[in-house]
Amino acid sequence: MEKVVPAKITASEKNLNIDRFIQTLTEHYPRWNAPVVTLMARRGRSAFEILVSTILSLRTKDEVTFQASERLFAEARTPQEILEMDIEALEKLIYPVGFYPTKARRLRQISRILIEKYQGRVPETLEALLELPGVGRKTANLVLIEGWGRPAVCVDTHVHRISNRIGYVKTRTPDQTEQALRSKLPHPYWIRYNELLVAFGQTVCRPVSPWCSRCPVAGMCPRLNVNRSR
Repeated sequence: MEKVVPAKITASEKNLNIDRFIQTLTEHYPRWNAPVVTLMARRGRSAFEILVSTILSLRTKDEVTFQASERLFAEARTPQEILEMDIEALEKLIYPVGFYPTKARRLRQISRILIEKYQGRVPETLEALLELPGVGRKTANLVLIEGWGRPAVCVDTHVHRISNRIGYVKTRTPDQTEQALRSKLPHPYWIRYNELLVAFGQTVCRPVSPWCSRCPVAGMCPRLNVNRSR
């Protein structure tokens, strides 16, 4: 596995009060939609179903992921049931998620590995999850959080963008952001950090022209690299 070099954290980035930042987002969170995988977890989905939903969610809108996941789980909810389904039927159930033919093949590959190596169970360690085909760090960490309730730092595009925008880290890639957050973010916040920032990023702190005028943490944010806002 490629070694990830943590990004340096400068003195100027220590000004943000992360406790107040997290507390404020937590207070406003009920007004926003929960990320789709978090929603699936709250509905009692198994670790395998969380893994499947996370794979389906890659480069796919939440509403499409949710609908595809619900269709699939009405027919198959275990690795064995996925393998018993022919590939065409699987593709039809998950369509139109992004790259659905590739994802259908991945789900079958992963299901076979889970049965042969883990007695049909999803592994509970980052290292084992990363050995599954098509599973990267974001997916693995999210499965640990939402599937197993384990502390992990899941960095997607929202977490990477916002963590840099608020000046909490100064990184160029999501992998660097993950390592920087592992070094700096208080451990009690690891589980909810992704959930909060994804919901915040989807509704308020948008990639282009964020809603700074309605942002509950605007007074804490230096708006780094924000050229236009509303």
